[in-house]
Amino acid sequence: MSTTLFGMLTAVIIVFMVVVLPIWLLLHYLAKMKKMQGLSKKDEVALSELWQNGNQMTQRIATLEIILDEKYPDWRDKS
Repeated sequence: MSTTLFGMLTAVIIVFMVVVLPIWLLLHYLAKMKKMQGLSKKDEVALSELWQNGNQMTQRIATLEIILDEKYPDWRDKS
């Protein structure tokens, strides 16, 4: 009886490793590759907003530096 149970368990494990596991791994990595192909629309929108915010910050910093240069000419020398 225990030999029959051991044989059946061995057969199930072999079928799992030969049939189920390779298909499972293939589908898993195909799904990962599909996710990594590019940015989603939501990510593109967020990236665009970050880019615009960065450009606005650059302009504001340049304006602030101009104002500081006029008002306090030696402000850059102080560390």
